[in-house]
Amino acid sequence: MFRNKGKRILALVMAVALMTGLMLTGCSNADNASPTNSSNSSGTASSSSDSSSQSPFVGSKDEEYYMVTFSSGIEYWKGCFKGFEDAGKQLGVKTTYTGANQYDVNQEVTVLEQVIAKNPAGIAVTCINPDALAAPIKKAKDAGIPIVTFDADSPSSGRYSFLATGNKAAGAMAADYLGKELNGKGKVAICTLPGQLNHEERVAGFKETMASKYPDIEIVSTVNGKADQTIAATMMSGVLQANPDVNGIFASDATSGVGVATAVKEAGKVGQVKIVSFDTDKGTLDLIKDGTITASVAQGTWNMGYWSMMFLYTLHHDLVNPVDGWKNKNINPLPPSVDTGTNMVTKDNVDAFYTK
Repeated sequence: MFRNKGKRILALVMAVALMTGLMLTGCSNADNASPTNSSNSSGTASSSSDSSSQSPFVGSKDEEYYMVTFSSGIEYWKGCFKGFEDAGKQLGVKTTYTGANQYDVNQEVTVLEQVIAKNPAGIAVTCINPDALAAPIKKAKDAGIPIVTFDADSPSSGRYSFLATGNKAAGAMAADYLGKELNGKGKVAICTLPGQLNHEERVAGFKETMASKYPDIEIVSTVNGKADQTIAATMMSGVLQANPDVNGIFASDATSGVGVATAVKEAGKVGQVKIVSFDTDKGTLDLIKDGTITASVAQGTWNMGYWSMMFLYTLHHDLVNPVDGWKNKNINPLPPSVDTGTNMVTKDNVDAFYTK
């Protein structure tokens, strides 16, 4: 569900797309990528030569737009790139997926620098660390390359727009659901990724909501899952041993969610410990289906990729011109942030979230 501001923004852009005939389809699955192994696709907009001369929304196969991630092989990014790729096919441009194959700051910086050197038509990047990615993002923008961030931001970078979940609200949503599941009483642990802005915001929203709405629920431990199922499982096993009365866990990412679910299973506490996780990878959905994970916050990953591509295209083609000469007047022609929406996945609706 979109928050009001994000909904208005997306509705406006969607209206433009509809009026210009962007009702084409395309589908493909993103392959795993590494710094030296990218996947790409190109689409051809099904338009006549007459419409090509009239519509600004018919691109060229020579235009290449990049999506850059970290931990590039994880399933989560597939939904993001699917949206990016679908938009590219509608526009008739080439889209390429690449990223750091590890959860490594320096590696992602290196990959982004390599992409910038190619002088692409545009870049959508998710930021493992907001400070570390700021300089290369600014470098791309200064070079005239349209660049937006998605999922995880770098606010000081000067990026044109940030497209993502309203993370603080999503964390609050998770807390409210878990608080009700625990009937307002108990002890809770958190597994997250400290230092990554989107996760810090989720945890902040979670903690604030617990404190204000569920004062009889105590948060006893917060651990770093390091985007690794094995590490998350090990860390949460330690928490459960030290705090045998924990009856709730919040995991701020899917990998941590699967890891803490493993810890709960190994402790023989399935059903006794309620888990609220994030995202809709198959592992998470399967664990919701079997009752190990109670619920998960589904992010609008396809929206992140789709509208990132659309924003980049409009920038590359100078289609957004709210003020004449905005480039020389330090004016941003795009909304600085867009909330791409969330939904709560439970056993009642889990089947709808499996990828077809």
